[in-house]
Amino acid sequence: MRRPYLVVMLKEPHPGRVKTRLGRSIGMTAAAWWFRHQTRRLIRRLEDPRWDLVLAVAPDREGMESRIWPEHLPRMPQGAGDLGDRMARVFRSMPPGPVCIVGADIPGIGPQEVARAFRALGSSDAVFGPAPDGGYWLIGLKRVAAVPATLFDGVRWSTEHALADTRVSLPGLRIALVDELRDVDEVTDLPQ
Repeated sequence: MRRPYLVVMLKEPHPGRVKTRLGRSIGMTAAAWWFRHQTRRLIRRLEDPRWDLVLAVAPDREGMESRIWPEHLPRMPQGAGDLGDRMARVFRSMPPGPVCIVGADIPGIGPQEVARAFRALGSSDAVFGPAPDGGYWLIGLKRVAAVPATLFDGVRWSTEHALADTRVSLPGLRIALVDELRDVDEVTDLPQ
């Protein structure tokens, strides 16, 4: 198997532009502060010699020039569109081999969860790390063939149907599930 890539989807942590549902409870500045520090901790945890770590940043120009994220890590712009458009672009633009994409707002991700996902791609075509709300914190593709044209078609993002809809968009692929982790959308999701 080719060298795997782990891509972290990031937004510049500006108040009112990140974690807005959380911000309605704790304030937009506090939510942006939480996201910035959560993301920095996550990136440090996920740097691992078993995979190449890449940051997919938004907004494109600002994220590519940002001093917030570690300078030594490669970055790529997310581009326009909804989450599915942006993740599909990542899958289609990475070098050949397995790719996993994670969000930056999942405090429970560590190298062991990512390693399990890459191991699952040894016998599966796709892997998901489900979230308790019906979404997912990780999606990975083995990418031995072209990325399916139907990937993310009809996905109802930010609903309890996101994982099920994404699975439907991958007809005929062998799909594995790994650890269930919670992302942070509301104040009740914050680690205690």
